[in-house]
Amino acid sequence: MTAQLKAEVFQNQYLPQGMREVHAIMTVTALESEGVTGNAMGGRMFGVICDVSGSMGGEKIHAAKDAMVKIVNLLPEDASFFIVTGASKAELIFPLSQATPETKTRAIAAIKKISAGGGTVISKWLFEALKQFQKMPNALRQALLLTDGQNDESDEKQLKEVLQACEGVFQCDCRGVGTGWRVKQLQQISGKLLGTTDIIPNAAMIEADFREILAKAMSKNLSDVALRLWTPQGAKVLYCKQVSPDIVDLTNRVKVVKTQVGDYPTGAWGKNESRDYHFCIQVQPGQVGDEMLAGRASLIHTVNGVETKVAEARILAIWTDDDAKSTKIDRRVAHYTGQAELAQSIQEGLEARDRGNIEVATAKLGRAVQLAHESSNEATAKLLKKVVDIENPATGTVRLKRDVAKEDTMALETRSTKTTRIPKTQ
Repeated sequence: MTAQLKAEVFQNQYLPQGMREVHAIMTVTALESEGVTGNAMGGRMFGVICDVSGSMGGEKIHAAKDAMVKIVNLLPEDASFFIVTGASKAELIFPLSQATPETKTRAIAAIKKISAGGGTVISKWLFEALKQFQKMPNALRQALLLTDGQNDESDEKQLKEVLQACEGVFQCDCRGVGTGWRVKQLQQISGKLLGTTDIIPNAAMIEADFREILAKAMSKNLSDVALRLWTPQGAKVLYCKQVSPDIVDLTNRVKVVKTQVGDYPTGAWGKNESRDYHFCIQVQPGQVGDEMLAGRASLIHTVNGVETKVAEARILAIWTDDDAKSTKIDRRVAHYTGQAELAQSIQEGLEARDRGNIEVATAKLGRAVQLAHESSNEATAKLLKKVVDIENPATGTVRLKRDVAKEDTMALETRSTKTTRIPKTQ
């Protein structure tokens, strides 16, 4: 059956004379509907990609093996799965199989034989997983990648090439255990593969995180959805970003369909899931009283090569000389503009702190505290408190803490792109 998706656009469509930029927030919601299975009819695939390099030895590899055993047991029988282990090379320790009691038993036996040793060459791990995912092209395909270390520098070029091949084939959530890995390396992977990156501070927490990722993956029932944006002749899309629940810049991920029409990937969807997207479109400026359709955003669901438009929303522009109309910023646009600045302030503040530039770090992290306070982003505010002493959140007056645990800094960096929606009290 056709997917059930709803789209709404929020914007201030009034622009002062000469203004060229049109901003809009589009909220997309996957509705729960009886009998709608989306792409689930093509099956579900779940791949585990686990680091078994030398640094994973001891407590970490034991915890990872226990966690893999648990999620294999939790897999529904209608799902298919495989397991890849990675070090300097990748090994398919359990090939693609349906999650029957018999195959689960064999997979668990293979997991128990895993040992740690070698280096970290992530491109090889992902390529091995890609070969498995390509066996079920119509399935909902999700992967989990766990590592505790930094990718080998010599793998940088190869990793980019493999990620290009993996893009659009499967999604991948990345997790770093401990503090020996690099946030930006994993974010490069999860960003390209429309997944998430997060820190698992200690090995004892691996199982709970694995369970959560599996539950989320198994809740998905719809893939092959693209956000299609049409703009009029002479217009240009300055950016297209997912802004909730995480900030993901999709601008350079566009697939040109035809002149003035581009598709942006959205990844898989679950019932009742809702996300927000921010468009900024540059148009030819109009005169007072002119009206324009600045853009048309559609959701395109593809099944067996057949496209179906399942939702559409219009982005408008009306030029006015009424300052009261044109200077009013839509509260959703303002909110997410602030959330983007919040993420950038955190990242720039932490980079300045690492360079020893205390003045810039204090100013940037202080601004982040202020923005988190204004937007009621309590989760981010809590993380900031572990890095700075807050004297006044409303003004962003802070002092850098002298001693900060590395895991707290990494957690703040990793989760800086998580956003909050407008509080209901507003």
